[in-house]
Amino acid sequence: MTAMTQSTSVPDKDWWRGAVIYQIYPRSYQDSNGDGIGDLKGITARLPHIAALGADAIWISPFFTSPMKDFGYDVSNYTDVDPMFGTVADFDALIADAHRLGLKVMIDLVISHTSDQHSWFVESRSSRINPRSDWYVWSDPKPDGTPPNNWLSIFGGSAWHWDPTRMQYYMHNFLTSQPDLNMHNPQVQNAVLDATRFWLDRGVDGFRLDTINFYFHDRLLRDNPALAPERRNASTAPAVNPYNFQEHLYDKNRPENLAFLKRFRAVLEEYPAIAAVGEVGDSQYGLEIVGQYTSGNDKMQMCYAFEFLAPEPLTPKIVAETQKAFAAAAPEGWACWAFSNHDVVRHVTRWGADVGDRKAFAKQMAAILMTQRGSVCIYQGEELGLTEADIAYEDLQDPYGIEFWPEFKGRDGCRTPMVWDNVAQQAGFSTAPKTWLPIPVEHTINAVSVQEGKAHSVLEHYRRFLAFRRAHPALVKGGMEFHEVGETALVYSRSLANETVLCVFNMSAEPARLSVPAGSWQPLDGHGFSGKIEDHAVELPAWGAHFARHA
Repeated sequence: MTAMTQSTSVPDKDWWRGAVIYQIYPRSYQDSNGDGIGDLKGITARLPHIAALGADAIWISPFFTSPMKDFGYDVSNYTDVDPMFGTVADFDALIADAHRLGLKVMIDLVISHTSDQHSWFVESRSSRINPRSDWYVWSDPKPDGTPPNNWLSIFGGSAWHWDPTRMQYYMHNFLTSQPDLNMHNPQVQNAVLDATRFWLDRGVDGFRLDTINFYFHDRLLRDNPALAPERRNASTAPAVNPYNFQEHLYDKNRPENLAFLKRFRAVLEEYPAIAAVGEVGDSQYGLEIVGQYTSGNDKMQMCYAFEFLAPEPLTPKIVAETQKAFAAAAPEGWACWAFSNHDVVRHVTRWGADVGDRKAFAKQMAAILMTQRGSVCIYQGEELGLTEADIAYEDLQDPYGIEFWPEFKGRDGCRTPMVWDNVAQQAGFSTAPKTWLPIPVEHTINAVSVQEGKAHSVLEHYRRFLAFRRAHPALVKGGMEFHEVGETALVYSRSLANETVLCVFNMSAEPARLSVPAGSWQPLDGHGFSGKIEDHAVELPAWGAHFARHA
């Protein structure tokens, strides 16, 4: 190997900054063995689609051994693959193929809790004196037998569940079958860091840390105070959930987490060019916590909060206020933005009920997302403009939806299988007579096979716009300045070094004339939108956009 070859092969530690990350929900991406459920071999077979899209990385939701009460987010073995998804060897092959295609691989780490079937919990609940007795959050009841405090589970009811063997309650922020790990215990921290190293040794490029602000609880188990009704919102839990009635000061968001995140980052630094993005779930302090977790270059590289995953329709004001609030709360931080994921209603449905032309709307939303300051997550099927599926109650799988039906229908509607071929059985997802969730007809007619090669399709728009973004470094890593934030007019610029790119959006179902900042602007092409600046203004159609470079 020559010195020149060595120098060009040095990993880019900054690859994550401005990266486009494609999220895969493994149950629903591609079934390779005909059981109606997606798997790792299926993902590997479809990696060329993601590479052709122009993404930089994939993030795979959990595929670890699990009883699947919460579909993989209840882990019973952190260092093995659930047989439903394949084997560790299948994962190794996936990594090798992804890297061959130039894709980084990030995986979900769920270390705030485990499954109640994890060997750690089985031992912990067996007695009060076993070696792992303090690995979970246990507490005696109040004198009257009720739970030790008022903490609530985000999935409904008390966050405490009675265990008759230990004659104590254990804490669970989510399902009763998902007991919370006691991260105050150094042995627990060491165990989850060992699991992290296991996957780093297999070649993963990074992690998405699930519910990162839930890791620690208040040692004194103090009650959460009530939250004033005017401060409540539904950004992290549906409005019908009483979880929103509390200010979550003691069951999560604890300051002790900062020291652990430094330990976690130190493990990442043992390996070349590893990145982590933390999911911060909090309705009142989300951006403030993001600022804490991304400060100092010694914790998370990126975090994302729920501002762009909220149910309220996206407006110019929300875009501007979110970016400005992030800059104020996390001046040293870097955001990772998403409009859709496996936990929320798909954004074309969530925000697009009254937009008229949903195809044009989907294209504009993609352009707005991909011109934000920060990295970007695209959720599988988003590139097809898929809408939220309407799942019948008898077909529901999600325990969250079953608990709060019908006011909240759960998360199954965004988790239906990917549609590849409109004329194939099960839209090319599986050869099984029945898939784990049904595939809607309206999705099938938007399959990859229908859209591929069609210049005006949503799929080709995503491919085109990702290439456009990559061609202009200012859109990837540049700063951001807002010029107009109106009712439906959104104008901002992204700047890096000698390049300034102007981004103009008509967020309206009606044509509009939008003013642009003074100066000489040279139109850019390759993005798929029309429009021309004349007399410091541009005429745009409904859901239109225009991009120009400062001449």
